[in-house]
Amino acid sequence: MGSTILTAFGLVCVIEGLTYALVPSHLKKMMVGMLGMSNEQLRLAGTLVLALGVALVWLARSFFT
Repeated sequence: MGSTILTAFGLVCVIEGLTYALVPSHLKKMMVGMLGMSNEQLRLAGTLVLALGVALVWLARSFFT
């Protein structure tokens, strides 16, 4: 269990690092765009991405293990 959590955290760091390394100007524009969004919009977007992540993990665990 611990190694799975560590692996998942490592993959998040890889994806975050790739974003900063490969497209920093796009990331800055995205952050500026987020400043114009309401807290409710950001909360909804975060909840949707969270639900997608949970669904992907569930699918991976159900069908590929």
